[in-house]
Amino acid sequence: MRADVGIASRRAADPPETVQAGGRTLLIAGAVVAAVAAVLYLVALATHPMDAMLKGFDLQVYLGGADQALHHSHSLYTWDFEKHPGIQFTYTPFAALVFAAGLALPFTGLMAVVTIVSLFSLVATIWIAFRQLGWEKTSRLGATMLLSGLLLWTEPVQRALFLGQVELALMALVVWDLCQPDRRRWKGAATGIAAGIKLVPLLFIAYLLLTRRFRQAAVAGAAFVVTVIIGFIALPNASVTWWLDGNFFQAGRTGFVGSEQNQSLRGIMTRLIGSVNGTVAPWILVAVVVGLLGLAAAVILDQRGYTFAGLMAAALTALLISPISWDHHWVWIAPGLALIVDAAVRAGRAGQRGLQGAWYALAAVVLLLFAAWPNRLWNAKAGLLQGGLINYAPSASFPSGDNPAYHEYHWHGLQLILGNLELLVGLGLFVVVVVVAFQLFRSARIATR
Repeated sequence: MRADVGIASRRAADPPETVQAGGRTLLIAGAVVAAVAAVLYLVALATHPMDAMLKGFDLQVYLGGADQALHHSHSLYTWDFEKHPGIQFTYTPFAALVFAAGLALPFTGLMAVVTIVSLFSLVATIWIAFRQLGWEKTSRLGATMLLSGLLLWTEPVQRALFLGQVELALMALVVWDLCQPDRRRWKGAATGIAAGIKLVPLLFIAYLLLTRRFRQAAVAGAAFVVTVIIGFIALPNASVTWWLDGNFFQAGRTGFVGSEQNQSLRGIMTRLIGSVNGTVAPWILVAVVVGLLGLAAAVILDQRGYTFAGLMAAALTALLISPISWDHHWVWIAPGLALIVDAAVRAGRAGQRGLQGAWYALAAVVLLLFAAWPNRLWNAKAGLLQGGLINYAPSASFPSGDNPAYHEYHWHGLQLILGNLELLVGLGLFVVVVVVAFQLFRSARIATR
């Protein structure tokens, strides 16, 4: 693979070269794909029970946790949703305060608002991605509609919508924030707030530090600290439990760490080793190595002028090393696919047809493997888009703690691939990112000799 990987070579200070890809043709194709995807989704909503399409299970847990925080804050982290062990409030005290605002609306109305915000966030994230990659407005609009229509039919997006998750909104918030010009005074603040709700975005603060954006890192860190302080002021008992008693570090409190839906390195290692506790030490070692490699790749890409690629490398690293990366966390494939498509277009413009085909093939494979395939037990009561290839491996229902009888410990053959598929695809993308980054590093060293 060549060092320029199909992206126009440039100095780190240069803006990305403007892309005009397809223009009006792409705009028409994008509009058609987006319209078809939207209509089919509306048909699915109209012909299936809401519990099968937009149940909002996680949103109910958020609201239950918010209610506990307001009325029984001392039991916020011991409360079980509808007496399901392992189904607990797993976010920060600050997050409970944020979710409390949702108690003002009836659940059906709130679910509608969350769904609309999530869909807008998906489109906005892709739009920002192509903007950062230098696409002119007509091509950007066409590519955004095209990818948005296709990504609506992916398993992570559908799971996020079905569960009433905040993942799409948080992704859009972080991407919008970190794609602001460095001169913006409050760049980093939104990322710090996002980390104050879910801890995974903390890795982006490390990314800001390593890319020498010290002011932005300080702003993000300060915003995060403010969320912690607000939590201690409003919910002191819950904050002591979460922060000082180390509740935030107990991955198992979210349920069974080896659950099929946990598509992280710790998830796959737990399933392969056959033990939750026995995985901790080897997982920490692997997570440190992957974290260092991923952040190094992100820094190299940023230094070579591929700022958005560096941001995506940091996001992918966070997904891999987080102890819990549920399937809906992988909505980050949306801006990632924009990056892959951009690489393909630029390779074509550079006359590298073979490389262009390889990038397009990679985009197609990612879409195919992350697609929202019909549930293997599909029927009129099952969500049309609730399936995914990872669901084709048997899994435990509402698992918590550890149990040698859990299905995930007994996968064999194709089940091992399907049940870990999203994580395996993520690892494949990680290899591509690291190889490309270090080829760029090598070419830069050769050029300076």
